Amino acid sequence: MTFKLLTVGNPKTIKGQKQGYLTFILHLSPANVAGVGNMCPKATAGCLLACLNTAGRGGMFKPGGTNTVQEARKRRTRQFATDRAGFLADLKADIVRGIKYAAKHNLTPVFRLNGTSDISWEKYGIIQEFPDIQFYDYTKIIGRKRLPRNYHLTFSEADGNDADVAKAIASGMNVATVFRKDLPETYRGRQVFDGDDSDLRFLDPTGVIVGLKAKGRARRDTSGFVVDIAA
Repeated sequence: MTFKLLTVGNPKTIKGQKQGYLTFILHLSPANVAGVGNMCPKATAGCLLACLNTAGRGGMFKPGGTNTVQEARKRRTRQFATDRAGFLADLKADIVRGIKYAAKHNLTPVFRLNGTSDISWEKYGIIQEFPDIQFYDYTKIIGRKRLPRNYHLTFSEADGNDADVAKAIASGMNVATVFRKDLPETYRGRQVFDGDDSDLRFLDPTGVIVGLKAKGRARRDTSGFVVDIAA
């Protein structure tokens, strides 16, 4: 089955299939990479350097500094910025296709619309059109209001957003933290839950730190985005 906007088969999300879920992800260009506005309004220096936008095939650049993955993400982002109605119509059609595709494979479809962006999708009505389908995302935007009941958010810790992390913890949100080496048992007074076992954040226990091990460029981070307990 062909999808115009969504992708399926991310190495981490594939782990969820063992639990009966099939994740479909929307990958846009992060921050202002596409030149049509900031898709990550709370991006930090550290998260930009470690962004998963350059993971896997997205990081295999040709001479000239681009590749087909990056160009596809730019096209999607430009459509989102310049043809919002058409983009949302295409996204809705892809979600419908995803639901049918998952059913054929006896899996439960779930959707992550911010694979490499941080857009407040609750503002656009697309999630509300599928009340029986689970959506989930990571976000650095604190205090997002009127979230649909089928939209689960995990707050992302980054360099310099300690105040927002504290607010997220106080509000009961789970917080995702990237650690340089082995995950500690506790952090910020909370149990650390291994978030690398799968990408299914909506299944995580509540009130935990979702621990993620540094990968790719993040292993070389010196900004504070990656937490080094030994330090």
